Amino acid sequence: MKYQKRQEAIILLADGTIFYGKAVGNKQGTAFGEVCFNTGMTGYQEIFTDPSYYGQLMVTTNAHIGNYGINNEEIESDSVKIAGLICKNFSYDYSREAADGSLESFLEANNLLAISDVDTRALVSYIRDNGAMNAVISTEVDNIEGLKKQLAEVPDMNGLELASQVSTKEPYYYGDESATYRIAALDIGIKKNILRNIAKRDAYIKVFPYNAKFEDLEAFKPDGYFLSNGPGDPEPLVEAQALAKEIIKRDLPLFGICLGHQVIALANGVSTYKMHNGHRGINHPVKNINTGKGEITSQNHGFAVNREEAEAHPDLLISHVHLNDHTVAGLAMKSKNCFSVQYHPEASPGPHDSSYLFDQFIENIKKQ
Repeated sequence: MKYQKRQEAIILLADGTIFYGKAVGNKQGTAFGEVCFNTGMTGYQEIFTDPSYYGQLMVTTNAHIGNYGINNEEIESDSVKIAGLICKNFSYDYSREAADGSLESFLEANNLLAISDVDTRALVSYIRDNGAMNAVISTEVDNIEGLKKQLAEVPDMNGLELASQVSTKEPYYYGDESATYRIAALDIGIKKNILRNIAKRDAYIKVFPYNAKFEDLEAFKPDGYFLSNGPGDPEPLVEAQALAKEIIKRDLPLFGICLGHQVIALANGVSTYKMHNGHRGINHPVKNINTGKGEITSQNHGFAVNREEAEAHPDLLISHVHLNDHTVAGLAMKSKNCFSVQYHPEASPGPHDSSYLFDQFIENIKKQ
């Protein structure tokens, strides 16, 4: 063990429940957010840098975190996006030939508070039973009442708009300018591997801020439009919904992932809701209704589309269903060139069963 004596730390949930652990490294302090868990065995670096996790305290269910270090290429954004890390065993040493450094140094560089030596099985069981809720992790173990008061002031994830916190401030380009297809992408928390997947299908992408207008995207003269993943509640994203409505009205090729999927549902008058526990992991089973085939998918969301309203909508088809709880995992419009999925076909981390969806997007553009 690198550190002989480590700072005591606590996890205080919004309902007053306390779990105990120790601070990772020399980092001390306090961090607030919604506590959630991810069941992935690998891919912690990609998870920590995924903008969809902005504002969340991440509990990793895998027993060992940090054991293979970090690689500078395996990031999904320009910085760590989780609010804090909670794990069982934190590996200060790592063994991986391709590693560029330790996870400890990576977290230090991003000023992230992490807590280890936590009974994560008990914590995850508690969250599963009682639902995702706000929490605080802290080394201020003697200031419980003060932490409770601060925690009470933290806004609930339900109704919270977070896309503006992670979106690009200015438009930028990705890919080969001479590519065959041009894609206008709305960044409401986009992952780099989504851009890689689109670009390698002979596409040149212009990425726009979360509040961009249709006219902004249209000026790029795109062949198709894309709405990205991202954090928070989709309902407050009225500008993104207005953009989706305009694209749909004009019957232009549109593809949405995760938060983008929820925005497309809202643009069609179908509501969303906060789940008791979200789907976060890299082995979620989904059935493709069109092919009848099962897919193992990477998922990360705390909100979902209302299934009853989607089934009753005259112009929507449920294309994919989550097999664990039968929630809506994909939508397609009957009369418009528009489809979306609740999960992450770009994976990173995760399986590649669903990468065909990027090909489907390009095929939809060709048919336009």
